[in-house]
Amino acid sequence: MNSAFRRGAREGLRDFMPMSVGLLPWAMVSGIAMVSTGMSPLQAMGMNLIVYAGTAQLGTLPLLAAGAPLWLIVLTALALNLRFVIFSAAIAPAFHDYPLARRLASSYLLVDGVFAMCAERMVKADDPHWRWGYYLAPSLWVWVLWQLFTLAGVLGAGAVPQGWSLEFMATIALLVMMVPMSRTRPMLVAALAGGIATVLLRGLPLRLGLIAGIVVGIGAGFLAEHLLQRAGRAER
Repeated sequence: MNSAFRRGAREGLRDFMPMSVGLLPWAMVSGIAMVSTGMSPLQAMGMNLIVYAGTAQLGTLPLLAAGAPLWLIVLTALALNLRFVIFSAAIAPAFHDYPLARRLASSYLLVDGVFAMCAERMVKADDPHWRWGYYLAPSLWVWVLWQLFTLAGVLGAGAVPQGWSLEFMATIALLVMMVPMSRTRPMLVAALAGGIATVLLRGLPLRLGLIAGIVVGIGAGFLAEHLLQRAGRAER
């Protein structure tokens, strides 16, 4: 580890640290939810290690509990993680000079919070050692926190009253990360349209309202981007 890597790691941890607070209840809720659907502690932690995506875990658990078809569970998980395709494309320039094995391993560690807080500086930085430290340190920190507090939720699930309905904590954590990322009008339109559509369509069977909301959000974002570009060309 050279000095640039250590400096990047320190700065990455410093920038990301305030967001760590929002992850803790989210991880615990995920642990409680997995046990509540009938998973054993071993199964729950196995899913947590392999999937490592809180939104997909929470989004697919009701389908697993209801015995939904496998295709629907897979489709829901893919739809919920579709944003990582966009995240990966956005930060790809920061990884272009890394070996393939490192890029593949890095993709496992990519989470919403690290992207929201670190992507912009990573893409602009020239030093590959600094970029690697800046990405790796907060990513590993999140991974450790997520595993530990999910385990706490798994082991403590029996002590939490069912009436507390802690699921809303995951939504709050996502909102905290999403608001700073919605910097342009098309992003705001996509977020609002997707959220409103998901609420209005929540009565669809097999929780298809969630997938429909994602489709509406993506479509609204693309439409807003197209209209904005056309308005810009008309003004020239």
